[in-house]
Amino acid sequence: MLVLAIDTSTPAVTAGLVALDGDVLESRGDRVTVDPRAHGELITPHALEAVKAAGVTLRDLDAIVCGVGPGPFTGLRAGMATAASLAHALGIPAYPVCSLDAIAADVAPGEAPFLVLTDARRREVYWAAYAADGSRTDGPHVERPADLQTTIKVAAGDGALLYADALGVQPIEPRFPSPIGLVKAARKDFDNEPAPLTPLYLRRPDAVEPAARKKVTTP
Repeated sequence: MLVLAIDTSTPAVTAGLVALDGDVLESRGDRVTVDPRAHGELITPHALEAVKAAGVTLRDLDAIVCGVGPGPFTGLRAGMATAASLAHALGIPAYPVCSLDAIAADVAPGEAPFLVLTDARRREVYWAAYAADGSRTDGPHVERPADLQTTIKVAAGDGALLYADALGVQPIEPRFPSPIGLVKAARKDFDNEPAPLTPLYLRRPDAVEPAARKKVTTP
C-alpha cells in the first residue's frame, strides 16, 4: 500500500511517500521545508517531488493521509485543499489525522506519559497528553503555557522547545509531524471509510466581518 502523507499544521511544510506492508512502514521519499510562510507555495511541489523520488506516479497511490491540525487557518487550508484535490482527482481515500497524534507516534517508546505541544502563536500552544504507549489521554487544547496544569514533565513538539522553561518540561524529539508518523497515526482507519477532512482550528479566526457602515445623513 502506497500512501502520500501531507501536513501543514506547523511551520514545517511536509510531504512524503510511505509504503505500508502489514505492520512495516517504509519511507520512500519525503520533502520537508520549515517555513511558516510557504505552506501554499510549497506543499504541492513537495508532494509531487516526494512521489517522483519514490520512483512512482500519482496513479500508483492507494491513499492519502493529511494532518488536520490543530494549526493556523492558512497553513491547514493549504495542506487539506491539496489532499482533498488529489484524492478527488485520483479516486482514492483521504484520511484525516490529528497532527499532534502524528508527532506522538514518532516518540521513542518509554515507560512514562508525555505531552505533545506545538506553537499556536499569540504566546499559546496546542497540546495533548499521551500515555506511555502513545495513546491520547487528553486534548487537543489551545492554551497559554502558564495556564497549562499538568504533572507530566516530558514533551515533544516545537512548542516544547519554545516554552520549556515556562512549562518546566524536558523537550524530546520529534519537533514536527513526519510522513511515517502521520501514517502510523492513521493506519487504524485504513479498513474503514475515511472521516471528512475537518480542520482542528480550536479557536476563532483573527479575521472578522466588517461592521456595518455608518449612515451618512445631510443636515
